[in-house]
Amino acid sequence: MLGFRKNKFRFVILIISIVLQLSILKAELFFKPFNVSYDHRALIIDGNRRMLISAGFHYPRATPEMWPDLIAKIKEGGADVVQSYAFWNGHEPVRGQYNFEGRYDIVKFVKLVGMSGLYFHLRIGPYVCAEWNFGGFPVWLRDIPGIEFRTDNKPFKEEMQRFVEKMVNLMRQELLFSWQGGPIILLQIENEYGNIESSYGQSGKDYAMWAASMAYGLGAGVPWVMCKQTDAPEYILDACNGYYCDGFKPNSYNKPTLWTEEWNGWYTSWGERVPHRPAEDIAFAVARFFQRGGSYQNYYMYFGGTNFGRTAGGPFYITSYDYDAPLDEYGLLSQPKWGHLKDLHAALKLCEPALVAVDDSPQYIKLGPKQEAHVYRTEIVCSAFLANIDEHNTASVRFLGRVYSLPPWSVSILPNCSDVAYNTAKVRTQISVKTQEFGSPSSYMTEPRILQVEEVVPTISKTWMTLEDPVGAWSENNFTVQGILEHLNVTKDTSDYLWLITRIQISEEEMSFLEANEDSFTPTLIIESMRDVVQIFLNGQFAGSAVGRWVRVVQPLHFVQGYNELAILSETVGLQNYGAFLEKDGAGFRGQIKLTGLKTEEIDLSTSLWTYQVGLKGEFMKVYSPDQHKFANWVHLSPDKLPSMLTWYKVPHPTIMVTGIRQLTCHI
Repeated sequence: MLGFRKNKFRFVILIISIVLQLSILKAELFFKPFNVSYDHRALIIDGNRRMLISAGFHYPRATPEMWPDLIAKIKEGGADVVQSYAFWNGHEPVRGQYNFEGRYDIVKFVKLVGMSGLYFHLRIGPYVCAEWNFGGFPVWLRDIPGIEFRTDNKPFKEEMQRFVEKMVNLMRQELLFSWQGGPIILLQIENEYGNIESSYGQSGKDYAMWAASMAYGLGAGVPWVMCKQTDAPEYILDACNGYYCDGFKPNSYNKPTLWTEEWNGWYTSWGERVPHRPAEDIAFAVARFFQRGGSYQNYYMYFGGTNFGRTAGGPFYITSYDYDAPLDEYGLLSQPKWGHLKDLHAALKLCEPALVAVDDSPQYIKLGPKQEAHVYRTEIVCSAFLANIDEHNTASVRFLGRVYSLPPWSVSILPNCSDVAYNTAKVRTQISVKTQEFGSPSSYMTEPRILQVEEVVPTISKTWMTLEDPVGAWSENNFTVQGILEHLNVTKDTSDYLWLITRIQISEEEMSFLEANEDSFTPTLIIESMRDVVQIFLNGQFAGSAVGRWVRVVQPLHFVQGYNELAILSETVGLQNYGAFLEKDGAGFRGQIKLTGLKTEEIDLSTSLWTYQVGLKGEFMKVYSPDQHKFANWVHLSPDKLPSMLTWYKVPHPTIMVTGIRQLTCHI
């Protein structure tokens, strides 16, 4: 018995030893613990000034399976840091119920970044903008009594502080801060608040100072940033966002020059052109930033990814968040952008010893009317940047006894103050052209081309199947009240769709009048103000639609004698993600809804009884799901039948099942 107890004791000791080793391994998995501070020149990492290149990458915009490959490509591209927001509405979809799984497993994501040897910049916000639904705010936040977003408002500040503390404590608990051996070197509170602060008067100023103080008081142990916040207090770093930030200076001499968002592309809206920014211009902007004293620069975005589900903001932002980034939506290298910037980063790293050694401003030399040099020189090292800011003409300049040819709008980087290692206008990376066969899900090229469309005889695959979604109320989970309710107050953002159904009686006398005066009287539905999309059905038949942001809708209707069912489908296409007073924007309808053009006086439908039904039936049945689509009553697509406006389609694929609904995009 004694031997058993000794063996049991040894076993317990072994278990404790393994647990301690795992804890130590967990703490030392990424780096030896180090401190992060700063001076007027740069961030100081473990006692050394650093020039840092950062890559914007939002973890929920890629699947976890994609994360390791994307992080590896970021590192190969020459970045030192990965930057991401934290997405409040993804992490707390229901108040008090947190989600840190799947695409929202931020802990796993940060650890993968650390395992790769890269640092991490976590922008907690919690307002993020980011072309993300409702700017990252959970919709339930609107329902808190007395709340006003992003101002000196007690209910909002309590909720905001609770989430920020949650994120900081989670990172601390997982040993992810630099002083714990983790990769996190920077945090951010709020986001571009300086753009709207004046909208709130003194309350805005008070809120900004409260946010800074609250964040700093959490004791995270790494510096905090407030971007586009010129009144940031001394203990918070202020930073620039924009296409060019070489002229930016922080609001204190004691702070380094940071660029938290270098807009190397832009987002895309439905029906609009896809933006493109040349690699040469991006490289020029970044080189000029470091030339003129910058020390930390982040690409927004280095990888843009996809707005999965209903995460796209708006209104009217598409599901792709490709952003014309160095890594495209699918994680493929977008050339020549990725390669040209990789070469830039390599040249900047060669200059880093000189850039961090010069304590004050570099030596400035005027080389011509629109040409200049900035020289970083000590007794040991020397690096120089030669810039030609003339957009149209090549310039020949003399620098330190040598002649250099500078293309228009370019910067030449001389790591040894003599030899040109890189010029921003000279692309040495081959352009990539990505093509797919006709009929595949997507096809594009990295360079603008004239679209060549071959004449194709339309065919309908015998494998296509359809499912019509019912018009109006489709479940027992509906309700009837008098008046028009605000869209989000009903849906709680569980769906983009909300049905409003009412009945209108046309008497025999009224019908006779309309038939006799059809040339001069047309019954018309008028909605004073609507956003984003409305579909109007009368007696189950599609009557018309409208698209816009708080626009007036005028829709003629053709009634029959007796009772007519008017069904209006209100649709949101991404909630507003930018601007002041987001909680007041709302969705659906504003003002009066009325009928005109009748013999009797106009009818105010705003006071009528309306039945409300949230969502589409197919949506709630999840007919788009690989697991659920088989439970719906699909029928084969008939080439002779005119499809309903609310029709789901599916077609078998060797490896996946493709489903979708003919609903929004056909009208936008």
